[in-house]
Amino acid sequence: MISSSLGYFANVSTGRTEHTMMGPSHALSGAAGWLVGSLALQQFAGIHQTPVQLAVGTAMCAGGALLPDMDMSGRVTTNQGGATVARTFGVVSLFLAECIEKLSLGIYAATRGSRDRRRDNGHRTFTHTLPFTAVAGYGAFALCLHFGKPAVLGILFFTFAMALRGLFEKWAHRAGWVIVTLVAAAGTVGTYETLPAGRGYPILGVALGVGALIHILGDMLTSHGCPVLWPIPTGRGRMWRCFGLPDSMAVTVGGKVEVYVLRTAFWVVSVATAGWMLYQPLLQRFNIKV
Repeated sequence: MISSSLGYFANVSTGRTEHTMMGPSHALSGAAGWLVGSLALQQFAGIHQTPVQLAVGTAMCAGGALLPDMDMSGRVTTNQGGATVARTFGVVSLFLAECIEKLSLGIYAATRGSRDRRRDNGHRTFTHTLPFTAVAGYGAFALCLHFGKPAVLGILFFTFAMALRGLFEKWAHRAGWVIVTLVAAAGTVGTYETLPAGRGYPILGVALGVGALIHILGDMLTSHGCPVLWPIPTGRGRMWRCFGLPDSMAVTVGGKVEVYVLRTAFWVVSVATAGWMLYQPLLQRFNIKV
Protein backbone atom coordinates (compact mmCIF):
# COMPACT_ATOMS: atom_id res chain seq x y z
CA MET A 1 0.00 0.00 0.00
CA ILE A 2 1.36 3.40 -0.93
CA SER A 3 1.15 5.78 1.99
CA SER A 4 -0.76 8.97 1.22
CA SER A 5 0.57 10.69 4.32
CA LEU A 6 4.22 10.30 3.41
CA GLY A 7 3.63 11.72 -0.03
CA TYR A 8 6.13 9.90 -2.21
CA PHE A 9 6.01 8.22 -5.58
CA ALA A 10 8.44 5.59 -6.82
CA ASN A 11 9.39 5.80 -10.47
CA VAL A 12 9.38 2.24 -11.76
CA SER A 13 11.52 2.87 -14.81
CA THR A 14 14.45 4.36 -12.92
CA GLY A 15 14.05 3.07 -9.39
CA ARG A 16 14.27 6.64 -8.10
CA THR A 17 11.94 7.99 -5.47
CA GLU A 18 10.40 11.36 -6.26
CA HIS A 19 9.54 13.23 -3.09
CA THR A 20 6.73 15.71 -2.75
CA MET A 21 6.00 17.76 0.36
CA MET A 22 3.19 16.37 2.48
CA GLY A 23 -0.38 17.52 1.89
CA PRO A 24 -0.85 19.42 5.19
CA SER A 25 2.33 21.42 4.53
CA HIS A 26 1.10 22.46 1.10
CA ALA A 27 -2.36 23.41 2.41
CA LEU A 28 -0.95 25.43 5.30
CA SER A 29 1.48 27.24 3.00
CA GLY A 30 -1.41 28.13 0.69
CA ALA A 31 -3.47 29.52 3.57
CA ALA A 32 -0.53 31.51 4.95
CA GLY A 33 0.37 32.84 1.50
CA TRP A 34 -3.15 34.09 0.80
CA LEU A 35 -3.49 35.77 4.18
CA VAL A 36 -0.13 37.52 3.93
CA GLY A 37 -0.89 38.65 0.38
CA SER A 38 -4.31 39.93 1.45
CA LEU A 39 -2.76 41.89 4.31
CA ALA A 40 -0.23 43.44 1.93
CA LEU A 41 -2.98 44.47 -0.50
CA GLN A 42 -4.98 45.96 2.35
CA GLN A 43 -2.07 47.96 3.72
CA PHE A 44 -0.48 49.16 0.48
CA ALA A 45 -3.28 49.14 -2.10
CA GLY A 46 -6.34 49.80 0.02
CA ILE A 47 -8.04 46.58 -1.15
CA HIS A 48 -10.24 45.32 1.68
CA GLN A 49 -12.09 42.02 2.00
CA THR A 50 -15.01 41.10 4.20
CA PRO A 51 -14.35 38.33 6.75
CA VAL A 52 -16.32 35.91 4.56
CA GLN A 53 -14.37 36.85 1.44
CA LEU A 54 -11.10 36.47 3.33
CA ALA A 55 -12.13 33.05 4.65
CA VAL A 56 -13.24 31.87 1.20
CA GLY A 57 -10.03 33.07 -0.45
CA THR A 58 -7.91 31.41 2.24
CA ALA A 59 -9.75 28.09 1.87
CA MET A 60 -9.55 28.31 -1.93
CA CYS A 61 -5.82 28.97 -1.83
CA ALA A 62 -5.24 26.16 0.69
CA GLY A 63 -7.17 23.76 -1.55
CA GLY A 64 -5.44 25.06 -4.67
CA ALA A 65 -2.09 24.41 -3.02
CA LEU A 66 -2.95 20.69 -3.12
CA LEU A 67 -4.21 20.65 -6.69
CA PRO A 68 -0.90 19.94 -8.52
CA ASP A 69 -0.57 16.62 -6.68
CA MET A 70 -3.67 15.33 -8.44
CA ASP A 71 -1.09 13.83 -10.83
CA MET A 72 -0.13 11.34 -8.11
CA SER A 73 -2.44 8.37 -8.54
CA GLY A 74 -2.95 5.30 -6.37
CA ARG A 75 -4.87 2.05 -6.68
CA VAL A 76 -8.35 3.00 -7.77
CA THR A 77 -10.06 -0.38 -7.41
CA THR A 78 -8.95 -0.84 -3.79
CA ASN A 79 -9.16 2.84 -2.74
CA GLN A 80 -5.49 2.90 -1.72
CA GLY A 81 -2.48 5.14 -2.22
CA GLY A 82 -2.25 8.41 -4.05
CA ALA A 83 -1.43 11.85 -2.71
CA THR A 84 -3.49 13.45 0.07
CA VAL A 85 -5.61 15.36 -2.43
CA ALA A 86 -6.24 12.26 -4.56
CA ARG A 87 -8.10 10.66 -1.64
CA THR A 88 -10.46 13.60 -1.09
CA PHE A 89 -13.50 11.87 -2.63
CA GLY A 90 -12.37 8.28 -2.25
CA VAL A 91 -12.42 6.14 -5.39
CA VAL A 92 -13.85 9.00 -7.48
CA SER A 93 -10.92 11.35 -6.87
CA LEU A 94 -8.44 8.48 -7.14
CA PHE A 95 -9.82 7.74 -10.60
CA LEU A 96 -9.56 11.44 -11.51
CA ALA A 97 -5.96 11.46 -10.29
CA GLU A 98 -5.25 8.40 -12.45
CA CYS A 99 -6.58 10.26 -15.51
CA ILE A 100 -4.58 13.41 -14.73
CA GLU A 101 -1.43 11.37 -14.14
CA LYS A 102 -1.79 9.66 -17.52
CA LEU A 103 -2.52 12.98 -19.24
CA SER A 104 0.57 14.53 -17.64
CA LEU A 105 2.65 11.54 -18.71
CA GLY A 106 1.35 11.92 -22.26
CA ILE A 107 2.33 15.60 -22.33
CA TYR A 108 5.76 14.70 -20.99
CA ALA A 109 6.29 11.97 -23.58
CA ALA A 110 5.16 14.23 -26.43
CA THR A 111 7.40 17.14 -25.48
CA ARG A 112 10.45 15.62 -23.80
CA GLY A 113 13.88 16.36 -25.20
CA SER A 114 16.45 13.80 -26.25
CA ARG A 115 18.19 14.02 -22.87
CA ASP A 116 15.05 13.91 -20.74
CA ARG A 117 14.73 10.48 -19.16
CA ARG A 118 11.93 8.08 -19.99
CA ARG A 119 9.21 7.83 -17.40
CA ASP A 120 6.45 5.41 -16.44
CA ASN A 121 4.45 8.00 -14.48
CA GLY A 122 3.46 11.63 -14.86
CA HIS A 123 4.00 12.88 -11.30
CA ARG A 124 5.82 16.22 -11.06
CA THR A 125 5.41 16.97 -14.75
CA PHE A 126 2.69 19.15 -16.32
CA THR A 127 0.70 19.97 -13.15
CA HIS A 128 3.92 21.25 -11.56
CA THR A 129 4.57 23.92 -14.21
CA LEU A 130 3.70 27.60 -14.52
CA PRO A 131 1.41 27.02 -17.54
CA PHE A 132 -0.72 24.70 -15.40
CA THR A 133 -1.13 27.34 -12.68
CA ALA A 134 -2.27 29.82 -15.34
CA VAL A 135 -4.69 27.31 -16.88
CA ALA A 136 -6.14 26.37 -13.48
CA GLY A 137 -6.59 29.97 -12.34
CA TYR A 138 -7.99 31.34 -15.58
CA GLY A 139 -10.12 28.25 -16.11
CA ALA A 140 -11.82 28.69 -12.71
CA PHE A 141 -12.41 32.39 -13.41
CA ALA A 142 -13.81 31.74 -16.90
CA LEU A 143 -16.15 29.00 -15.68
CA CYS A 144 -17.56 31.24 -12.95
CA LEU A 145 -17.91 34.17 -15.35
CA HIS A 146 -19.72 32.26 -18.09
CA PHE A 147 -21.73 29.68 -16.14
CA GLY A 148 -22.47 31.55 -12.94
CA LYS A 149 -23.85 29.81 -9.87
CA PRO A 150 -23.38 26.15 -10.92
CA ALA A 151 -19.69 26.75 -11.67
CA VAL A 152 -19.16 28.76 -8.48
CA LEU A 153 -20.77 26.05 -6.38
CA GLY A 154 -18.76 23.30 -8.08
CA ILE A 155 -15.41 25.05 -7.67
CA LEU A 156 -16.10 26.05 -4.07
CA PHE A 157 -17.16 22.50 -3.21
CA PHE A 158 -14.12 20.88 -4.82
CA THR A 159 -11.57 23.25 -3.28
CA PHE A 160 -13.24 23.31 0.15
CA ALA A 161 -13.04 19.52 0.27
CA MET A 162 -9.35 19.62 -0.71
CA ALA A 163 -8.68 22.26 1.96
CA LEU A 164 -10.37 20.13 4.62
CA ARG A 165 -8.33 17.12 3.57
CA GLY A 166 -5.08 19.08 3.77
CA LEU A 167 -5.60 21.39 6.76
CA PHE A 168 -7.25 18.78 8.98
CA GLU A 169 -5.58 15.63 7.74
CA LYS A 170 -5.97 13.50 10.88
CA TRP A 171 -9.63 14.40 11.29
CA ALA A 172 -10.31 13.82 7.58
CA HIS A 173 -8.61 10.43 7.73
CA ARG A 174 -10.73 9.35 10.72
CA ALA A 175 -13.95 10.81 9.37
CA GLY A 176 -13.61 9.35 5.88
CA TRP A 177 -14.29 10.86 2.50
CA VAL A 178 -18.09 10.76 2.89
CA ILE A 179 -18.05 13.05 5.95
CA VAL A 180 -15.48 15.33 4.30
CA THR A 181 -17.75 15.57 1.26
CA LEU A 182 -20.82 16.42 3.34
CA VAL A 183 -18.98 19.08 5.36
CA ALA A 184 -17.59 20.64 2.17
CA ALA A 185 -21.07 20.65 0.61
CA ALA A 186 -22.59 22.35 3.67
CA GLY A 187 -19.82 24.93 3.74
CA THR A 188 -20.24 25.60 0.04
CA VAL A 189 -23.97 26.30 0.25
CA GLY A 190 -23.58 28.49 3.32
CA THR A 191 -20.71 30.44 1.81
CA TYR A 192 -22.40 31.10 -1.51
CA GLU A 193 -25.39 32.72 0.18
CA THR A 194 -23.13 35.27 1.87
CA LEU A 195 -20.95 36.21 -1.11
CA PRO A 196 -21.79 39.40 -3.02
CA ALA A 197 -23.67 38.78 -6.27
CA GLY A 198 -22.90 39.87 -9.83
CA ARG A 199 -19.11 40.14 -9.65
CA GLY A 200 -18.05 37.10 -11.64
CA TYR A 201 -16.05 35.94 -8.61
CA PRO A 202 -12.58 36.51 -10.13
CA ILE A 203 -11.11 35.95 -6.67
CA LEU A 204 -11.87 32.23 -6.99
CA GLY A 205 -9.64 31.87 -10.03
CA VAL A 206 -6.91 34.04 -8.50
CA ALA A 207 -6.90 32.05 -5.26
CA LEU A 208 -6.79 28.72 -7.07
CA GLY A 209 -3.91 29.81 -9.31
CA VAL A 210 -1.94 31.34 -6.43
CA GLY A 211 -2.38 28.17 -4.40
CA ALA A 212 -1.03 26.02 -7.25
CA LEU A 213 1.95 28.38 -7.60
CA ILE A 214 2.69 28.17 -3.87
CA HIS A 215 2.65 24.36 -4.19
CA ILE A 216 5.30 24.50 -6.89
CA LEU A 217 7.48 26.84 -4.83
CA GLY A 218 7.13 24.47 -1.88
CA ASP A 219 8.21 21.45 -3.93
CA MET A 220 11.23 23.41 -5.10
CA LEU A 221 12.47 23.29 -1.50
CA THR A 222 13.08 19.56 -1.99
CA SER A 223 16.04 18.08 -3.82
CA HIS A 224 13.97 16.78 -6.74
CA GLY A 225 12.41 20.16 -7.50
CA CYS A 226 9.93 21.01 -10.28
CA PRO A 227 10.16 21.65 -14.05
CA VAL A 228 9.10 25.23 -13.36
CA LEU A 229 10.42 26.67 -16.66
CA TRP A 230 8.67 24.20 -19.00
CA PRO A 231 8.09 24.61 -21.96
CA ILE A 232 11.21 26.80 -22.20
CA PRO A 233 14.26 24.67 -23.15
CA THR A 234 16.75 24.67 -20.29
CA GLY A 235 19.70 23.03 -21.98
CA ARG A 236 20.72 20.96 -24.92
CA GLY A 237 18.15 18.20 -25.33
CA ARG A 238 16.32 19.13 -22.11
CA MET A 239 12.73 20.37 -21.79
CA TRP A 240 11.85 19.05 -18.34
CA ARG A 241 14.78 20.06 -16.15
CA CYS A 242 13.71 20.13 -12.49
CA PHE A 243 14.92 22.95 -10.26
CA GLY A 244 15.28 22.30 -6.54
CA LEU A 245 17.67 22.81 -3.65
CA PRO A 246 20.96 20.94 -3.26
CA ASP A 247 20.79 17.86 -1.05
CA SER A 248 22.66 19.68 1.74
CA MET A 249 19.98 22.40 1.87
CA ALA A 250 16.86 20.55 0.71
CA VAL A 251 13.89 19.93 2.99
CA THR A 252 13.45 16.25 3.81
CA VAL A 253 9.89 15.11 3.16
CA GLY A 254 8.24 14.21 6.45
CA GLY A 255 11.35 15.33 8.33
CA LYS A 256 11.54 17.58 11.39
CA VAL A 257 12.08 20.75 9.36
CA GLU A 258 8.91 20.24 7.34
CA VAL A 259 6.66 18.84 10.06
CA TYR A 260 7.72 21.00 12.99
CA VAL A 261 9.47 24.10 11.67
CA LEU A 262 7.63 24.88 8.44
CA ARG A 263 4.15 23.85 9.58
CA THR A 264 4.50 25.72 12.85
CA ALA A 265 5.64 28.81 10.96
CA PHE A 266 2.70 28.55 8.54
CA TRP A 267 0.24 28.20 11.43
CA VAL A 268 1.69 31.14 13.36
CA VAL A 269 1.74 33.37 10.28
CA SER A 270 -1.82 32.40 9.36
CA VAL A 271 -3.30 32.96 12.82
CA ALA A 272 -1.41 36.21 13.41
CA THR A 273 -2.27 37.65 10.00
CA ALA A 274 -5.94 36.64 10.18
CA GLY A 275 -6.22 38.06 13.71
CA TRP A 276 -4.71 41.35 12.62
CA MET A 277 -7.02 41.68 9.60
CA LEU A 278 -10.21 40.66 11.44
CA TYR A 279 -9.57 42.67 14.59
CA GLN A 280 -11.19 45.92 13.44
CA PRO A 281 -14.13 44.36 11.53
CA LEU A 282 -15.08 42.28 14.56
CA LEU A 283 -14.95 45.31 16.84
CA GLN A 284 -17.17 47.26 14.45
CA ARG A 285 -19.62 44.37 14.12
CA PHE A 286 -20.20 44.22 17.86
CA ASN A 287 -19.98 48.00 18.33
CA ILE A 288 -16.97 47.77 20.59
CA LYS A 289 -14.88 50.91 20.93
CA VAL A 290 -11.24 50.92 22.02
